[in-house]
Amino acid sequence: MESIRELYRIGTGPSSSHTMAPSRAAQIFLSRQPSAASYQVTLFGSLAATGRGHLTDKALADTFAPQVVRVVWRPDEQLPLHPNGMRFEAFASDQSLLEAWEVYSVGGGALHDSRDVDLNSSTGSIYSLHRLEELIARSAETGEACWEYVLASEDGEIMAYLDQVWEVMSAAIERGLHHVGVLPGGLGVGRKARAFHRKASLYGAHIRQHALVWSYALAVSEENASGGEIVTAPTCGASGVLPAVLRYLHETLECSHQDILRALATAGLIGNLVKYNASISGAEVGCQGEIGTACAMAAAAATQLHGGTMRQIEYAAEMGLEHHLGLTCDPVNGLVQIPCIERNAHAATRALSCCHFALLSGGDHKITFDEITLVMKETGQALPSLYRETAAGGIAEAFRKRKKNEVGR
Repeated sequence: MESIRELYRIGTGPSSSHTMAPSRAAQIFLSRQPSAASYQVTLFGSLAATGRGHLTDKALADTFAPQVVRVVWRPDEQLPLHPNGMRFEAFASDQSLLEAWEVYSVGGGALHDSRDVDLNSSTGSIYSLHRLEELIARSAETGEACWEYVLASEDGEIMAYLDQVWEVMSAAIERGLHHVGVLPGGLGVGRKARAFHRKASLYGAHIRQHALVWSYALAVSEENASGGEIVTAPTCGASGVLPAVLRYLHETLECSHQDILRALATAGLIGNLVKYNASISGAEVGCQGEIGTACAMAAAAATQLHGGTMRQIEYAAEMGLEHHLGLTCDPVNGLVQIPCIERNAHAATRALSCCHFALLSGGDHKITFDEITLVMKETGQALPSLYRETAAGGIAEAFRKRKKNEVGR
């Protein structure tokens, strides 16, 4: 497994796979062909199906500027290795082809080339253990916590990077709590974070907890949908879950700054395990790989902050992923808004529920996190493409049908 730096990517929304990764791919291609007369990028599969709503064409245009790039959409075609395929082409002044390069956006902003080589990783594989059960067995012998294993595996600068991650997450919450108005994209989705946060004080403790957590998750998700700066955790579309849970616990448990950074390390390890053994790509396994993984990460972090054991941390993460099995990725109009924003809010409160359940249970359970990770992968591979970030079925299709009927009246 590679560094958690490759999981926690700092960038702008609304999509790690559809905006951050294509932009990075364009930068790489431009460095190889800086003097071409013209450029063309062909988007395949999910990238083409929802790329307009995810602002893929804008991300490419901004990266190629001042050069002009032609974007070709091929939603019904798919390259061999992944649903999110791209072909970059550079042409000479006589229109002869200088280079054609195929590359894949595999989730969370990561890129793989046609040989399935990771183009983003600067560290390669640095973790010796690839299953949580292996780490639990090691911990039983050494007493090493999840976050300590992360620090032992990463370089000496990882805590400084996690400090930067927390700073960006916190800033996104603050911006989101102050911004009002309607999100871009034409759906007419209004921002709710500020109102939820202000209304929280009007209710009793139980509703207040939900309102605060929801407001923090909404704040980040609304910033992401607006193209603001966020951290993939593990993706842009699921970027609101972990910050919301950490912000709430930072306030209510009075956790230290160091506690939060250690929780980020543990959450990053959980996300890395899912990424390595399954997928965090909505185009590959549906939203269970994004929101489900985010919930597992946040549940593990919360349990650690509550003083949970290794087995309780594992149980909380397992429940966070298990109870999102089969979750589809069917964004309305290809935008990261409906149902994405509300899913972040509800996954955040579910993460806390998983934490509390694990703490009350003692950690005993029958299905392990490693097993549920593989089940999630198998479930995702069985999902029809309608439900894997193509906006061709599910909620997206229901919305499209209603709008069509309204026009026909």
